[in-house]
Amino acid sequence: MPRLTSSRIVSGFMLTILAAVFWGISGTCAQYLFEHKLIDPAWLVSWRMLLAGGILMLFAIFRKNSDAFQIWRKPWDAVQLMLFSIFGMGAVQFSYFYSISFSNAATATVLQYIGPVFVVGYYAIKNRRWPILVEYGALILALTGTFLLVTHGSFHQLVISEKAVFWGILSAVSLAFYTIFPVQLLQRYSPVTVTGWAMMIGGLLISLYSKPWEVSGTWNLGTWLSFAFIIIFGTVIAFTIFLSSLNIIGAQTASLLCSVEPLSATLAAVFWLNVAFLEMDWLGTFLILITVALLTLSKKPEDKQQSESDIRKEPAS
Repeated sequence: MPRLTSSRIVSGFMLTILAAVFWGISGTCAQYLFEHKLIDPAWLVSWRMLLAGGILMLFAIFRKNSDAFQIWRKPWDAVQLMLFSIFGMGAVQFSYFYSISFSNAATATVLQYIGPVFVVGYYAIKNRRWPILVEYGALILALTGTFLLVTHGSFHQLVISEKAVFWGILSAVSLAFYTIFPVQLLQRYSPVTVTGWAMMIGGLLISLYSKPWEVSGTWNLGTWLSFAFIIIFGTVIAFTIFLSSLNIIGAQTASLLCSVEPLSATLAAVFWLNVAFLEMDWLGTFLILITVALLTLSKKPEDKQQSESDIRKEPAS
């Protein structure tokens, strides 16, 4: 294992932050395509997953000691991969992009970041233990932050549509499943193999609904640039450099630094697309980011291995 020098640790930090920034900006690019180019969210998701999954599968096939096809030799591993592709990779991509289409990239990304709260709830039930004090605090902060984000503090009305709230919460639940379910697969196969296949399978299934062969929206230079950024920088490069950072600084620190993603999505949406982000929105975002920090820093040593499966998105995200 390479010696962790100061410069190497700094490079690990920078790789993680850069991946998070790319993920955040790609969400804003998606919002631009939905609002200004009338691209259908399902159409964009299917092409994103098919193209990015295809590129990752090429990496998986031609990498040293490739395990690209071994995953299909064991029936239970193949079943797990299919379930992860549908309810993890496919669901989190689909729900996240639809959340963006009904609100904006900033709000959708922040809502997705309450996913760790569902992870905590799952492990509390699975391990038959009550959450610890810091987890209760994180739950309160997450609920308060979400309440401020979707209502601006009013008990009588939402400031975003019910559809945006539905898809946003669904993306958080899907992210929790995405984080929890592939643990065993990732212990036996490389992340590139698991994620590449999941993207390909999820993309093919969504294609049955989205009909990717029918061109969606208006295409010009801005459309192509945004589309290319989502595929290349927001998916392939972001995923690759994030995996590289895991080997340097570990999943716990990397997951914490990924909190830069909603901030980058918010800043890009505010300054590029002129999205109105008010004081209550910033406060809600801040509370949800504190939730992520608390849950990450409070992990016990035996829980750290679980966090190795916390591999993004698109991740998105």
